[in-house]
Amino acid sequence: VAKDLGLQLPAIRDHAVRIVSQGRTQYFALHGKTGHLVTAERIDREQLCESAQQCVLRCELIVEGEM
Repeated sequence: VAKDLGLQLPAIRDHAVRIVSQGRTQYFALHGKTGHLVTAERIDREQLCESAQQCVLRCELIVEGEM
């Protein structure tokens, strides 16, 4: 994520970059040392999508402050 945004790792902390998932469970997070997008919770496809053929988890990246 840091690379895609063109930010250095300290800038991620300075800009308060965070990942927000829909619903109460936050499935994704940013790794503080690498800037990589990682899973923060176990993702159970059968529980989330039941019998749907395509399972999509949406999330938003929020960057506070100026870039």
